[in-house]
Amino acid sequence: MALDSSGEQPEQQQQQQQRPRAPSSKTRDARLKLRRTPNEEHEPENYEDLPLDFSPALFSSLERYLPEKVLNSTRIEKARFMSELLESYSPASELNRIQRHREYRQRILPSYQRLHGDIYTLDPASFFVPSFLDAVSHSSEERFRSMVVPSAPGIYTFDMLQPRFCEMLLAEVEHMEKWVYDSRSTIMRPNTMNRFGVVLDDFGFESMLQKLVDDFISPISQFLFPEVCGTGLDSHHGFIVEYGKDRDTDLGFHVDDSEVSLNVCLGKQFSGGELYFRGVRCDHHVNSESGENENYDYSHVPGRAILHRGRHRHGAKATTSGHRVNLILWCRSSTFREMKSYQSDFSSWCGGCKVDRQNRRQASVKATIELLKRRTAEKTLVELSSTPPAD
Repeated sequence: MALDSSGEQPEQQQQQQQRPRAPSSKTRDARLKLRRTPNEEHEPENYEDLPLDFSPALFSSLERYLPEKVLNSTRIEKARFMSELLESYSPASELNRIQRHREYRQRILPSYQRLHGDIYTLDPASFFVPSFLDAVSHSSEERFRSMVVPSAPGIYTFDMLQPRFCEMLLAEVEHMEKWVYDSRSTIMRPNTMNRFGVVLDDFGFESMLQKLVDDFISPISQFLFPEVCGTGLDSHHGFIVEYGKDRDTDLGFHVDDSEVSLNVCLGKQFSGGELYFRGVRCDHHVNSESGENENYDYSHVPGRAILHRGRHRHGAKATTSGHRVNLILWCRSSTFREMKSYQSDFSSWCGGCKVDRQNRRQASVKATIELLKRRTAEKTLVELSSTPPAD
């Protein structure tokens, strides 16, 4: 939100004046070219203090992909370049939404008094169970395989959160809801499908959750989903959903706006609410039929996580009794999204594209066989016609 200049401090005024502006449209197409592979030797800068329309963590992650000419420029110039790149993928309506959302957060954060301030900073030892912490800290294929359970193709489950952290986060969410009620505030819900729950990022959890993505979810995802997370995850949407009496009961069939989704049950006592999965699909095949080996149902266990591709079609069955609360992280990769715009075949991960490719191969083989048959028949006919009649 653009603050009134009379109420800004000198440093804030300077930052507001240095707000990254888009370069001239005359150079836009020529300049907006990212590296295909990151510059691992480059140490990205911090953009937390700049008034940006996108997550500062996204800028830090994206910086390693900047072309050399931009990479050696000033921080403001790099931020301007990356802002234009991100804006080029966002319609005007989306940019307006981002502006309104920033203003919305700035109304919440100064007013909301946290209940458990210590959970707003990532503390792995007190948040995570030892098996999860051990596997990620060693970051080896052997440790990852010992931690995760491949429940179905493309679906992995593992123990993640300690009971005490689940209890504290549940209490914090209840405290948020009480504040909303007492202050008569109106809050944005997590997405268009859930009528209950809160966006944790809007209440000050953004930095903590991004560190969770950077240090824990991204390394696991690069190992489990190299097709979509080979370059890492650089942004997220973190929220809480609630199901039960006087709340949402189920959730319709859908795909997530993410490359990878983390879903962790926090509690409480409940029955039902199973997730059902029906295969990974690209936009073109999102409504196609699922194969027999793509159908899988998952029952929630408090503290246990399920990790899957965002394009893995799924829904939630009715919570028949009690109260179920889940922490969900939609993890995103700006690099994958840019690269995807240049592709038309996603058979490395889309079940529908795989079927299409198999059908094309079968059609090609069939056509080749038919061609060989015709040529053989023609050759035989020629040979017969050229053979002199017997005496």
